[in-house]
Amino acid sequence: MNDVTNHRKQLGANEQSKALTYERLDDRSNERTNVRYNHITKEEMKETKFIAFSTQKGGAGKTTLTVLTASYLHYVRGLNVGVVDCDFPQFSIVDMRKRDFENIKGNEQLCKQAFEQCKRLNKKSYPIKDSRPEDAIDVGKEMAQDYDLDIVFFDLPGTLNNPEVLKVVSQMDYVFCPIIADKVVMESSLVFARLVNESLIIPGNGRIKGLHFVWNMVDGREKTRLYEVYDKIIAELGMDVLETVIPNSMRFRKEGDDKELRPLFRSTVFPPDKTLIRGSNIRELSDEVLGIIKA
Repeated sequence: MNDVTNHRKQLGANEQSKALTYERLDDRSNERTNVRYNHITKEEMKETKFIAFSTQKGGAGKTTLTVLTASYLHYVRGLNVGVVDCDFPQFSIVDMRKRDFENIKGNEQLCKQAFEQCKRLNKKSYPIKDSRPEDAIDVGKEMAQDYDLDIVFFDLPGTLNNPEVLKVVSQMDYVFCPIIADKVVMESSLVFARLVNESLIIPGNGRIKGLHFVWNMVDGREKTRLYEVYDKIIAELGMDVLETVIPNSMRFRKEGDDKELRPLFRSTVFPPDKTLIRGSNIRELSDEVLGIIKA
């Protein structure tokens, strides 16, 4: 696994060497920071893209990756994004937004921070709407038009047994499938990917252009051949895995609090904290996703 991970990190470093550097003044700390990213601008997003982090098995991190990527692109990269939460009936992202707003209402410092961010960026928090799968595409199209969105993320239920969910998947531009080093999750994810690839992508049924796997919750200390074995299986199926690897870390569970001000990582109202984002690879994941959907 270490050879595979190191290989991907080297590839990521090669891409970063081609990146541009810009200076961003963070109003909260008055500290000037260097942030590197590929030169993809809002103006280059010619039409709204429909994107989903989706898998057939729960626990792979699709909802967390949806929120982190959406928040980073919206609040840091300057794109306009929205989220359609059609993971009926729990609607996890809708509930997260409610918690975020409740925390802001009960925490004077968070309230001030949210006001300053809105003023600095000249934009509000991105829209989130719940929807049943059968209505999700119409909700996404309406949201894209109402808010002039560059990207709409869809948080889908973890099953394709519902034909309405498969219809939603067919109308995505791209699907990113989180996978973890667990045989049960991997087998389920491969079934999901093969169904999407063979019934939608290859025959050209629908709007979907590609499905890409994402290694998530990777423990750098773990020694397992599962990574190499499944990388090979995925390649033999004619699909690919993103170069970016998301590590396993407690930071992915850090949310706001209405009693104290602490670094935020997973939030629908703020971007990931600049200290916590280091080493999380969320920045790199966002860049790689943008490079794919822009192509």
